[in-house]
Formats: sequence, structure tokens, C-alpha cells
Amino acid sequence: MSFLHPEFLYYMMPVLFVLFALLLTQKDVQAVFFSEEVMDKLRVNAKSLSIRTRNALFFLIGFLMIVALAQPVINDGKVLVKAKSSDIMIAFDISDSMLAQDVYPNRLELAKKKALVFLKHTLKQRVGLMAFAKNSYLVSPLSFDAKAVSFLLTQLDTTSITEKGTDFHSILKTYSLSSKSKEQKYLLILSDGGDGDDFSDEISFAKENNIVVFVLAIGTSKGAPIKLKDGNFITYNGEVLISKLNDNISALATKTGGVYIENTTSNRDILRMLKEIKSTSNSKELKSEEIHKYTALFYYPLAMALLLLLIATSSINKKTASSSASLFMLFFILTSIDARAGLLDFMQLKDARNAYEAGEYKKSEKIYKEYAQKNKNPESFFNAGNSLYKQKKYKEAISSYEKASFDSKESRAKNYSNIGNAYALDKNFQKAVESYEKSLKIKEDKDTRENLEEVKKLIKKEKEKDKQKEKKDKKNKDKDKDKKKQKDSNKDNKDKDKDKKSQDKKNKDEKNKEKNKDKNSKDSKDTDKEKKKKDENSSTSKDSKENNTTKQKKKKLDKLEKDKKDDKSASKPQNISKSKMSDAEEKKWLNEINLHKSTYLYKLNKEKPNEAKHDEKPW
Repeated sequence: MSFLHPEFLYYMMPVLFVLFALLLTQKDVQAVFFSEEVMDKLRVNAKSLSIRTRNALFFLIGFLMIVALAQPVINDGKVLVKAKSSDIMIAFDISDSMLAQDVYPNRLELAKKKALVFLKHTLKQRVGLMAFAKNSYLVSPLSFDAKAVSFLLTQLDTTSITEKGTDFHSILKTYSLSSKSKEQKYLLILSDGGDGDDFSDEISFAKENNIVVFVLAIGTSKGAPIKLKDGNFITYNGEVLISKLNDNISALATKTGGVYIENTTSNRDILRMLKEIKSTSNSKELKSEEIHKYTALFYYPLAMALLLLLIATSSINKKTASSSASLFMLFFILTSIDARAGLLDFMQLKDARNAYEAGEYKKSEKIYKEYAQKNKNPESFFNAGNSLYKQKKYKEAISSYEKASFDSKESRAKNYSNIGNAYALDKNFQKAVESYEKSLKIKEDKDTRENLEEVKKLIKKEKEKDKQKEKKDKKNKDKDKDKKKQKDSNKDNKDKDKDKKSQDKKNKDEKNKEKNKDKNSKDSKDTDKEKKKKDENSSTSKDSKENNTTKQKKKKLDKLEKDKKDDKSASKPQNISKSKMSDAEEKKWLNEINLHKSTYLYKLNKEKPNEAKHDEKPW
């Protein structure tokens, strides 16, 4: 154990000893005038604390208070503390166009409110302020004193700069001159965008000087006339000038690596801008220092001194005083360890809060959880839920929020609102709506109401998407059914076509066969007629030529016999006598053979060619 301010012990303790030594040794005033015997008779024995006892107690009280002033501590080692900041310069447009009343109450006042909210949430960042119109001026350099910057901001109006107009190039130039650092610089512009169309020069200058520009646009696309303080409107060529929001300035933000956001009625726009700046910017280290970490113990001597003061100033007797003092010492000894833990809880909670503000959400969650489980403190459960929420562990955050049971209405409403936010980000929109409604029943809140409306819109969109999906599925099913039907009908048609083709083919074959039969019958009739004529002619010259043709008959008969042997399918004519067969009989038999044989050796008639078949294979 050591003392942070031991000088109190060195300088005050000797004085205390001298003072009380004099008090304890000094005689009473009565003892000067009366003897001890007389005083014993005059005194009433009330068995209360004597003057010396009370003085001794006052001495102990003084001693304990001096020890408490010396601040006894237990050394817990050294901690490296780093001061980090993302330097942000706010550029505030105070040109006459900011007096337009297309937003309430006008653009200038709305921009001031947005900037004040921004400064309220950037207490751990260095923030500066610039005002601009035609020219730019540095109102406040980069500073941690957000209150001073806020005060200077509220004093700005359109009369602060006499030259009218809006020049964004001058802002960038003034900012680059005010900061000689080569690291990235961040500039937040609150303006209606002026009346420029091309910002290419400003973009190239910002890139050259490593400036990232963020723009919060103030105004509307419909615009409004510019009303001066005297009640007149600004005119141009005899007509009232309508000032509109110039969204061309968005190029200056997006092309330099920043963000462009248009104003809304709530503070969600500026808070979103702050979030974007924090995510984009890199915190640079301004200063680092090693400090000693202590566990303070000054409350123990101070608590004992207060108890002894109560005893010394009371009218209790010696017996009660001694018993109460002994009971207090016993209680102190028995509960010293637990009391120390309870008294030092604020240090633990302070570490958790510092970790949360520094973005170390895991560390913060761990400390809050341990404390909440130990003490069942609703605020610790709530803070642990916030740490989990920041880590995007929404389900765990919800369970932690639900364990926090508050007595005050405001705390309960806030808790339900946070539960709704967690459910919304976990995409459980129905539960989110229920939580928001519970919060609003307890206490009406603008942000909670807006969140509820947004979630309801998302639920509607999801329902519409589901309906569209169902319609698409039905259409696809109907299409599939139609395709199947078409396929089945095509198959049936193909089968019918095939059956029709095969039937046509059969019919054609049968017709061809019938034609061939008719042809054959006609040819046979013609041949019979010729035979009859020849037989008649041959019978007249039979006798005269019989002797001359006997040799020829024999040769023909030999030839016929050879042909009959070669053709196995031919039927053999029975009872043919070679010597007796005449020429007419020979012709008759030949014709008979030709009728029953279809081989190329005997078929002498010429048939008509068959019709060409298109589906016939070449082989």
C-alpha cells in the first residue's frame, strides 16, 4: 500500500498530535476554582462518555481523516493510454440561399441543428469549424472542446460574410492551408449545393491535397424563394428567385471517397453521416502515455471516522459506546473483503464504459456480463446487451435485454426499443413490431415511432414479394403443364402420322400388286391370242416343214431341259415327248413357263416402273 499525497501525513499529522496533547493534558475550568472533593459532590454520575474520552475519539477522527486525505492506494501496475482522434472540419454554408424556407424553419437553422447534434456525438474527436459563402473563413481550429465550437456555431448567420455567392474551391483551399499534415483530412460540408454544374476542379484539388469530402445536403428539389430579414424576396431580372437543392454536388463527395446524404426531418441523416465518417476515417494517434493504475482505499478510514463522529457526538454511555465500537470493528473485519469488492464496483463499471466508448465491445460485454450475473443489476444486463448489439450478436443481445427489469418507465421503454432494433436487424420483423409497440405504450418516442413505420413497410414489401413469387410459381407450373400437353399432343400427332404413312404405304403396295396382276393378266391374254394365230398358221405349213425342222426341235428340247435343271423353283412339265412335240406345242409350253416363273431368265414382258419412294434408303 502507498499514498498518492503523503504530504498530508507529513504536514498535518504533527499539528494534530500537538493540538490533542494540549487538549488532553489541560485541566477543566472548574478544577481551577474548586477542589476535587467539592467537584465530586457537585457532579452527577450519568455514566456517559467523559470529556477526555470524547477528545480521544475526536483525535482518532482527525487521524483517520488525514489518512483519507493522503489517499491510500494499492498499485495495480502501469497502463498505456493513447489519445486518438479522427480530425473533422465542419464547413458551414452561410450564403443567402440558406434562408430559403423549403425546410422548417429554414435551411440555415436546420443546418445548425444538424451540426449541433453532430458535435454532441463527437466528444472524443477533434472538430473544427469553417464558414463560407463567396470566401471561406476559419471560425475554430481543430479542438476537443465541442462546447466552444457549438457556441461559435450558434452565432453564425448570413451577415457574418458580406460577399454573396457559394465557392466550394475556397473551402478546400482554406482547409488545406489550415492543416499542413500530409495524412488524410476529412471535411463535412452542410450546404444546399450552390448553383454550380461542374465540380471537376474541386474534385481534382481535393484528391491532390488528400481531402475526403462528406456532404449533408440541406434543402429540397422543389425549392423556395429566398426571404431576407426585411421581408423582401431576392429577385433576378425582375422575377423572384427560386433556390433549389443542387444535387450535382454529390459528385464532389462520391468521387473523393466520401458520402452524400440529403437531409431528413429527423436526426437520422446526421447520425448516419457520423457513422459513415467513423467507418471511413482512420483515427490517428495524437499522444500516448503510461499511467499507473491504482485501487483506491480512502473510503475505509473515512467511513470509520464518520462512525466515530456519531459516537463522540451522541449521549450514549461508556458501555454502549464500547460495545457498538467493538461490533463495528467485528463487522468491518468480517466484511472487509466483500465490502472492498462492492465499493470498487464503480471502477469495474468505469472500465467497461471506457472499453465501450473506445469500440472494444467484446471487453465491455465481458465486464458487464460478469457484474450483471454477480449483482443482478438491470443496467448491467442492458449495457451488456448494447455491447452484444454492437458486435451484431442480435439474438444474444435480445436475451440480455430481456433480463433487464427496470422500475422506471423511461428505462423500460428504452429497453423495449432496443429489443425491437435487435429483432429488426435479425430480420424478425413481427417481433420487432411487438417490441416497438410495447415501448410506445409506455412512452411515446419519435425515433421508435419512425423505426416502427419502417419495419411495417418492410413487412409489406416482404408480403408483396411472397405474392409475386407465388404468382410466378403458378405461371411456371401452368407453363410446364402446357408444355407437357403440347409434347403429348405432338407425340400423338407423330404416332398418327406414322400410322397414316404406314397405312398409305400398305395401300400403295396393294395397289401396285393389283396393277401388276392386271398387267400380267392382260399380257397373258395377248400371248394366248398370238398363240392361236401362230398355231393356225403353223398347222397349214406343218406337213411341208415337218421333215426340215426335226433336227431343230431336238436342239431346242435339249436346251429346255438344261434350263429346267438350273431353275429349281420352276415346275417340271409332265408327259412331254421329245419326238412328238411340235413347234406350236413348244411355244405353248414356253408361254406357260413364263407365266409361272418371275425370274429374269424367262420374264419377257416389260412392266411399268414403280413410283419413287422418298423415304427409301440408298442402300
